[in-house]
Amino acid sequence: MKKLIPIFLILLTLTLCACSSTTYSEGFYAMNTYMSVTVNCPESKKVVKDAKNTIMDLDKTLSAFNKNSDIYKLNKNRSADISVETADLLKDAVNYNKLTNGAFNPALLQVTKLWGFPDNKYRIPSEKEINEALKTAVPDKIEINGYKVSLNQEGEEVDLGGIAKGYASQKLTDNFKNMGVESALINLGGNVQTIGTKEDGNPWLVAIKHPEPGKQYLGQLKVKDLAVVSSGAYERNFRKNGKTYGHIINPETGYPAESGLLSTTVIYKDAVFADAMSTALYVMGEKDALKFWADSKKNFDIILYNNKGELLVSEGIAENFTADIKYKVVKKSDYE
Repeated sequence: MKKLIPIFLILLTLTLCACSSTTYSEGFYAMNTYMSVTVNCPESKKVVKDAKNTIMDLDKTLSAFNKNSDIYKLNKNRSADISVETADLLKDAVNYNKLTNGAFNPALLQVTKLWGFPDNKYRIPSEKEINEALKTAVPDKIEINGYKVSLNQEGEEVDLGGIAKGYASQKLTDNFKNMGVESALINLGGNVQTIGTKEDGNPWLVAIKHPEPGKQYLGQLKVKDLAVVSSGAYERNFRKNGKTYGHIINPETGYPAESGLLSTTVIYKDAVFADAMSTALYVMGEKDALKFWADSKKNFDIILYNNKGELLVSEGIAENFTADIKYKVVKKSDYE
């Protein structure tokens, strides 16, 4: 699953004491990463415990490597009856593949296995191996009829790691709102989603990690009722023969993406969309990413950092973003 190590640091000012007994926060490990959920409501402890159980259940259901999961069963049997929830998420993933013209691809598991990213047994595969594996990565051949799913491309294997944490945080957000929760922060290994404001009424403050070694933040963003999701190869990679290979694969080439972007952040109300798009924009590269953002009917915002040391921040969040380094505010009208 992508982004296994948290790529955000959340700057919280929470008063966890007797006079603030309605706030409860708990950290735990799931989906191969450290997570934390903070809720402010009268039944906060119970709400957080239920949230933790929800994530654990989703982990068992969506993992491509849990032998009891829907995805493992589908990959093994080529056709399977799975939960409607999993089928719907897979349908979303296939739609995002079309939306991004292939930059987001949920059927790359055979390729990522070649590079050793799922089990950390890294290697550089041959061009022949990569080309053969790419033949299996055809999302258009995935057939979804309700809860029945078939993989019609020979050798194809799917992995929802690219949107699983986004889906989990979105599901928690929807559950919380249905319960009447008005203040919460969900940090699922760097996929951050906020509900309302902090207990003191101020917006949540999310610090975006700098992708270059030895540097802490690109900047800080004030948010409420939004998801903030970043992608970058700086947290999970391996180095061989003097070159670093990142875990985000370019679906067109089968090699780790080298688009010129080092970090992409998407800010939007829907965490599933934000999760998929952060990966897609990273693969696209700056020019295509900006064009995609400008043309999109979705009113999402972006923060891009490239290998020239340039930081780009979209106009919709500029007034809520601060940074110690110089950055450029980008407008849709400049790229449409």
